[in-house]
Amino acid sequence: MKTVTILGATGSVGSSTLDLIEREPERFEVVALTANCDVDKLAAAAIRTRARLAAVADERCLDGLRDRLAGTGIEARAGADAVCDAARMGADWTMAAIVGTAGLKPVMAALQAGGTVALANKESLVSAGDVVMAASRARGTTLLPVDSEHNAVFQCLEDGAPDRVARIILTASGGPFRTLSLDEMKAITPAQAVKHPNWSMGAKISVDSASMMNKGLELIEAFHLFPVSADQLDVIVHPQSVIHSMVEYVDGSVLAQLGAPDMRIPIAHALAWPDRMKTPCERLNLARIARLDFEAPDYERFPCLALARAALKAGGARPAILNAANEVAVAAFLAGKVGFLEIAAIVADTLSRYDPPAPETLDAVLAVDAEARRVAIERVKDCVA
Repeated sequence: MKTVTILGATGSVGSSTLDLIEREPERFEVVALTANCDVDKLAAAAIRTRARLAAVADERCLDGLRDRLAGTGIEARAGADAVCDAARMGADWTMAAIVGTAGLKPVMAALQAGGTVALANKESLVSAGDVVMAASRARGTTLLPVDSEHNAVFQCLEDGAPDRVARIILTASGGPFRTLSLDEMKAITPAQAVKHPNWSMGAKISVDSASMMNKGLELIEAFHLFPVSADQLDVIVHPQSVIHSMVEYVDGSVLAQLGAPDMRIPIAHALAWPDRMKTPCERLNLARIARLDFEAPDYERFPCLALARAALKAGGARPAILNAANEVAVAAFLAGKVGFLEIAAIVADTLSRYDPPAPETLDAVLAVDAEARRVAIERVKDCVA
């Protein structure tokens, strides 16, 4: 049996991972599950899968977790250190699905423990790509991409032949506002922004998709995951979300990975790799879909994508600042404090105000993140005022 730990077990990716594991209980043994503070969902999952440990990041939730796990024999713990300890328990396969920079330390802990880490936490590579990849190499940890785009690239790459790759092309759905003008975007509400036309995702990621920041963050991730330069990374808008990404080779051949827009497909690929496993996902019916459309991204209407490209090319601390400012801006938008178009403005302003040296350690990354958040929060206050 493959032993499994899920960091962020109650979120969208974590829940999809549990769905796959529970369909084949004879193949997987759950070591640990973690969540922020969704005690009911975490405890239920831990009991169903007979996990050894359930941990919540929020220490205020510990009593509730203990109550729900009473008599089950499942250990209950709380706090940031407890989540990192769960990541260090030596599972064969760890899903890193904690959203935001809260997932940075647990990802590092999982990498240092060895085994295989399936990465669904964008911020790990966006904010601390050099640090994370160095840790993976030092420990010999296998790092598998779970984002549908990066998993598609992983499936299309020929092993050991980086010199044969001409381009990596990430596809983007364009989100729910792909055809709106800038004037129309001024009135967008959080409720509209979280309704993605193709994918079922959490609120923050859905807003990032709507602004196309999500695709910008994925460009930065791809730079660290795959043996290409920033200039070899492209984005194309593909509204149907059937082709999840493509690899173009020097001979002109383009390999693409296709599938239904269901996160269980890339998760299953990472979970069973180097094998394959069955999923309950809808099978692709190209005759019914009938057409696949493509268009170039509009950097004027979606400036977040341009900001991310610029941060990637600049390197250093710029991606970490971009990510931190975006998290602050998206949270403010979801709270009704700023407009949709102000997300990009807040990110751009934070990048213009703060430009520290490149961070070389995880603590330095976290320090950059904290200061960028402070600057962005001040900018949000200006919007509210």
